[in-house]
Amino acid sequence: MKRRLWKLVGVFFLCFLLVACKGEDQTEKELPKPELSEGIRGEQFGIDKNVNEETIDDYLGREDSVYRDMRMLKDPGNYEAIGGDSYLSGFVKGFEVIPYPYLVNVTGLPEEVGETYTGKTLYTQTEDGKYVANYEESLEILEYYFPKDKKILIMCGGGGYAGMTKNLLIALGWDENNLYNVGGFWNYDGKNKVDVKRVHDDGTVSYDFWKVNYHDIDFDSLTEVSHEA
Repeated sequence: MKRRLWKLVGVFFLCFLLVACKGEDQTEKELPKPELSEGIRGEQFGIDKNVNEETIDDYLGREDSVYRDMRMLKDPGNYEAIGGDSYLSGFVKGFEVIPYPYLVNVTGLPEEVGETYTGKTLYTQTEDGKYVANYEESLEILEYYFPKDKKILIMCGGGGYAGMTKNLLIALGWDENNLYNVGGFWNYDGKNKVDVKRVHDDGTVSYDFWKVNYHDIDFDSLTEVSHEA
């Protein structure tokens, strides 16, 4: 009886050590400070040199971090024209989707993409680069989805929306050392890929959007800010 009891105690202790070690490994590895990639990835898109599509699997599941994908489920822009996908065809496990075009009016897209969403947004970026709130709750919504006390890892399709999101947050007071443009899902080939696009035997295509942790914004429930002089 005692021998059996000691075996149970030993098994329990081993399990405790395994769990403890796993947790230690996840939190012990510090995120490197944000650093821009070289060349066009850094200069044009602002994609991080160390935390990006190739390395993101090493930094998933951290308690000190949140993970945000900035694409729409179906973007009106023609992203197929630049080798992408206007549909959210897949994502990296752990990322929650908050469409950037709902946050602020989109500017600076490649000419081939054409026009994206032009509806209501939390903010408007003026010609001089300032961000003006369109609703009283705009900042509160941003602070909820992008908590300032966390590291924020941001992705999209090719890196553009992620870079724009980072610029928006920095302009509104977020610490740039907590913001990472991880790059684009279209360049991701890791083990945490979740496929949303489904190609059927007859060649038709459908999308399992039920897999996506998607955050919509109900603009009709918000309080508009008057910008009249």
